[in-house]
Amino acid sequence: MRELNSTWLESFRILCEERNFTRAAARLNMTQPGMSQHIAKLEERLGTRLVERDAPGFMLTEAGEKTLALARSRWREERDFLASLEDGDADSGKMALACSGSFAMLVYPGLIGWMTSAPDLTVVLDAAPEDRIVEGVLSGAFDLGVVSGEPRHPRLSVERLCDEHLDLILPQDWAGRSPTFQDLQALGFIQHPDGTRYADRVLSANFANDYRGPEGLRIRSGVNQIGQIPAPVAAGLGYTVLPRSGILAFPGRHRLAIAELPEPNMLELRLIEPRGKSRSKRIEKLVDLVRREAAKLD
Repeated sequence: MRELNSTWLESFRILCEERNFTRAAARLNMTQPGMSQHIAKLEERLGTRLVERDAPGFMLTEAGEKTLALARSRWREERDFLASLEDGDADSGKMALACSGSFAMLVYPGLIGWMTSAPDLTVVLDAAPEDRIVEGVLSGAFDLGVVSGEPRHPRLSVERLCDEHLDLILPQDWAGRSPTFQDLQALGFIQHPDGTRYADRVLSANFANDYRGPEGLRIRSGVNQIGQIPAPVAAGLGYTVLPRSGILAFPGRHRLAIAELPEPNMLELRLIEPRGKSRSKRIEKLVDLVRREAAKLD
């Protein structure tokens, strides 16, 4: 009988989540050769290839898909068993929450305060794109997720949290003034990972006669650190489009102006979790904290 090493299975599960050997190794505090060795040993034990290494990108073989399902099932079973031993205490155990970078900035101070008063509590906050949040909640990698889309999946429970403004932000000296699209082009756009998607929503709705798509924007600068995105705007270097949570969490928000637009744009935030799974006391407490932070945006 071929017994499977649980460490190799866990390495394979993390590799499939990260879709990259280097990132997976870093997440497990391993070297990349060590990670590759775990996968090679698992393949040797199973007698088949799990990953197509010659294919572009990252692809699983049919055996790899089956092995991933097993690895996830074992991980969920162990996690749920350990959680069941800790369900009586809302202030101990482990949890994982995933959301956008801007909402993460808003909610993290509250999580820090909770963990400070609860030394046996561990909360991992993952700022991730929405497709990864949905996938992570479905796979069990995250206990809860906050998204602005409307995921429709039979294994997901969805709760509406609030409407969040998607704001066009300008340097403070623009307070009380309404920019034209030509004004915005003169300032230049501060690009960020979600910048193109957000800008397209807001600019197409409010400057339809002049806006010709994100490829026509004059890019003044770019930054991928969510906490730093408003900084060049506050310094007068340009404008950008961000959810309101990213602005409220910025320490220099007094140096920003939010444009008053004829067509406001809103994101509808939703809380997602596995359907049918009972909440532990700590998950209930986490849900309450997320609701309180989201209420600040309404």
